[in-house]
Amino acid sequence: MNRFSAPDAALLFLRVTASVLVLLVHGLPKAIHYASQLDAIEDPLHFGKTLTLGFAIFAEVVCPLLMIAGIAARLAALPIMLVSVIALGLVHREWTLDQGQFAWMLLIMFGTIVIGGAGRYRIALRPGVSGQRQV
Repeated sequence: MNRFSAPDAALLFLRVTASVLVLLVHGLPKAIHYASQLDAIEDPLHFGKTLTLGFAIFAEVVCPLLMIAGIAARLAALPIMLVSVIALGLVHREWTLDQGQFAWMLLIMFGTIVIGGAGRYRIALRPGVSGQRQV
C-alpha cells in the first residue's frame, strides 16, 4: 500500500476545485441557457456562433468533468485554456489585469495541470494500472 502523497492530493484539489468553478460559473449557464447564449456570444474567429458556443460548452462542461475524474487531464485542460486566451486576447482586449483576473487565474490553474498532470488520485480506466488510485 502506497503512502499518502501531498503533491498528488494538491493536484486532486486543484483539478477538482478549478473544474467545479468553471463548470458552475461558465459551463452550465451556457448549456442551460443555450438559446440566449447563442445570441450573446462573441465569434472572434468567425467560425459561426453555433460552433463557437459548442466549443465553449465542450471546454466548460465536458472538459471539467474529465478533469474532475482525472481522465486525460492534461489534454482536457487545453480547451479551457484556449477559451481563456481567446477571451483575454480577442474578445476582451480592453480588460485591465483586474477585470481579467478570473481568466488569468484559469490559465494559471489549468496550466499547472498541463505541467503537473492529474496526479495519482484519479479514476482508474483499467483496474490495476500502476500509478492510478481510484477515488
